[in-house]
Amino acid sequence: MTPESQRIAVAEACGWTLCHNTGGLPCGVPPGFIHEENSRQVPDYLNDLNAMHEAEKVLSAGQINTYLGHLYKYAKVATADSNPWEIIVARVAVHATAAQRAEAFLRTLNLWDDTK
Repeated sequence: MTPESQRIAVAEACGWTLCHNTGGLPCGVPPGFIHEENSRQVPDYLNDLNAMHEAEKVLSAGQINTYLGHLYKYAKVATADSNPWEIIVARVAVHATAAQRAEAFLRTLNLWDDTK
């Protein structure tokens, strides 16, 4: 997925709606996004860890394990490390970039599309 299509997909999963401001819609700079709560600027999910932290809040408890499983491939854990799974998962979550979190988020929600 292109960075732009990733950002759009994460935004839509978080309640943003893409709109083409033809008049009357509080979208900001057209074309833009409007959130169900207000018309603030859509976050830069691929570069902002705080934005991804907010996005992660839409995941259900069951989806969190899948999400962490997707993040696991980005782990920089030594192969000789024999720590329990919980410690490894914690390391994964700490070291993942915003872009890696966005990809894992979209894969968790089955929104990742290799054709975009």
